[in-house]
Amino acid sequence: MTTFIILAVLIALIIIGVPVAVALGLTAVGFYILLGDFHILAMLPQRMFSATTGFTLLAIPFFILAGNLMNTGGITRRIFRFADACVGHIRGGLGQVNVLASLFFSGMSGAAVADAAGLGQVELKAMADRDYDLDFSAAITAASSTIGPVFPPSIPFVLYSSITGVSVGQLFLAGVVPGLLMAVALMIAVYCFALVNKMPRRDRIDWIEIVKSFLGAFLSLMTPAIIIAGIFGGAFTPTEAGVMASAYALFLSMVVYRELKWRDLPLVLWETLVHTIRVMFVIAAAGFFGWLLIHQRVPNQLVGSLLALSDNPAIILTIIVLILLLLGMFLEGIAVIVLTVPLFLPIITEIGIDPVQFGVIMIMCSMVGLLTPPVGMVLFAVSSIAKISVARLSKATMPYLIGLTLVLIAVIAIPEISTWLPNLVMSR
Repeated sequence: MTTFIILAVLIALIIIGVPVAVALGLTAVGFYILLGDFHILAMLPQRMFSATTGFTLLAIPFFILAGNLMNTGGITRRIFRFADACVGHIRGGLGQVNVLASLFFSGMSGAAVADAAGLGQVELKAMADRDYDLDFSAAITAASSTIGPVFPPSIPFVLYSSITGVSVGQLFLAGVVPGLLMAVALMIAVYCFALVNKMPRRDRIDWIEIVKSFLGAFLSLMTPAIIIAGIFGGAFTPTEAGVMASAYALFLSMVVYRELKWRDLPLVLWETLVHTIRVMFVIAAAGFFGWLLIHQRVPNQLVGSLLALSDNPAIILTIIVLILLLLGMFLEGIAVIVLTVPLFLPIITEIGIDPVQFGVIMIMCSMVGLLTPPVGMVLFAVSSIAKISVARLSKATMPYLIGLTLVLIAVIAIPEISTWLPNLVMSR
């Protein structure tokens, strides 16, 4: 009963428009006041502070900074040009380019909203210049941006690691195959849509343009390889990888491409600061809220309730996934992770689910949530850029949402999709 009341109050606050971080904090404070545990409230600052001081969390602002530097320094434009040269001739043209460019960009920023807001502007302008349908352009831009937090590096994976203690390197590797499958699913959906609607395509492959654009984008495309190789080669920790990604993006933007000027840096740093504060505020509030859950033994009650329903791991995991998808309709991805990981980790441990596989499942569920109203962050980002209503965009994203959901089902049903690569690398 306590679990139901706590979660009901939290969801009610969010539904009436209270920001997620404030709702988490108010719920915890309100319950401690109701219980008469005023002495615990004195620990509020300390609990919020300690929730944000994990060394692993330092990677988050640096990956956000790397994404902002790439959006400002001409890196996204070079990635888009190379993707256009590679797949622009396939049926669906720039729709295919959109997906491939997002896959390349995701290997550098690790944030869906950064992809949608930065690379999305380049993609939407290019598609508008070639008279592509606005609904189609906005929908595939929104859908393809969800690859970012799954394909390494990934800000949500860093956060999941900080809560669970699972290796960031393993999580990064676990996201490679699912991320590629997401891209393939979206490209197939684009091809089918383009075939039905007889959309244009280029007549032939321009090999000269492929070589030129590859040379122009080569240093940018090396970012994920440097990050993964550096982590597993022992050159730097996953946290330091965020610093390396930022330094590398700054070097490319200012020294190699020379498109980022000193006068641009204050705005880039300010945008990074604002985004980081938004994320860290949610994490801090969730730290105190999580303390309330432990104090009231909510995880234990939830474990007992779910195990009482069934002892079949597949059924329990399906229930958890449905809960994650439902929460994703109302909460943004970071909030879903910090709220549910402490609740569900004991359950998946009890039923023998690999925490690495569950990490991929959780992040993919939160990505589906980014495309579902009423609180789909990517929907709002793309709708504001494309000047299209959220309702209209939601309808247009349905074919791609189906493709992403099928990949999610495959990751749930076949653990090896997410665990094969980490196990292969760690066994050597």
